[in-house]
Amino acid sequence: MFRTSDIVLIAVMVSAAALTYKTKREAEEQLAAVHKIQAQIRYEEDTIDLLKADWSLLTQPSRLQKLTEIYKSQLGLEPVNARQIVGLDDLPAKPVNIEDLSSQRLGGMADIRGKDPVVTGGIVQ
Repeated sequence: MFRTSDIVLIAVMVSAAALTYKTKREAEEQLAAVHKIQAQIRYEEDTIDLLKADWSLLTQPSRLQKLTEIYKSQLGLEPVNARQIVGLDDLPAKPVNIEDLSSQRLGGMADIRGKDPVVTGGIVQ
């Protein structure tokens, strides 16, 4: 009835069909992943565009001027001038005085009487 060659040919055809179906399914999964990533990219680009629009609205000179007037009139605040801002290098250096570090000031955590205190990171040890 069936010869061996017919059975082998049928087995090859069935395995080829199964392999083709598997390849097609994997390709469809990859295509769905690509579509999902493209949708996410579009969403992120829309979000970025929305944030740019918000930023341009918030930084409009007329809006900032109006806020300045509100702060000045209603809250009594004055604008900051350049002399109020001091750089870190302009601050005077305060020397560390060991006598100022008493046990009362540290909440009783350290007793430095009669000992040579070691200062590490502002904590007497």
